[in-house]
Amino acid sequence: MKLKVLGLALAVSSIWSFAAYGDDYTAYSNTAESVTGDISFDDFGITFAYGESLAFSDLVADHFVVDGKRVPASVYRVEEPGDPVLLNGNALCGAGDVTYVASWTAGDGLSAIAVFTGNRPPRRSDEMCASYIFQD
Repeated sequence: MKLKVLGLALAVSSIWSFAAYGDDYTAYSNTAESVTGDISFDDFGITFAYGESLAFSDLVADHFVVDGKRVPASVYRVEEPGDPVLLNGNALCGAGDVTYVASWTAGDGLSAIAVFTGNRPPRRSDEMCASYIFQD
């Protein structure tokens, strides 16, 4: 019986660990290094250094306008909007609860992640309250 309980606990722990963490990204820009630290990111959410996270409820767009150019991107609605306080007491956005998160390729081996506070899905990068660059 103890073996079954231990096996079940390990299986649940493994599933939770898989669901809680996505692909790992290393903070690259100064803002990422000082605010978010390294992150885990996937289609279900983003987890910041020291464990703060935002879960996504759904993917709302697969393209986005960055500096006037339409690019492939992922735009997610945040399940429970919030503005978590992260490294050094810095907030992720600092201008209200984050409602959407967008990600796109920012160059060779780099990814950009931007956060937004509006009620409607963002269409352009100039609507963001903050952006961060990570090394894939």
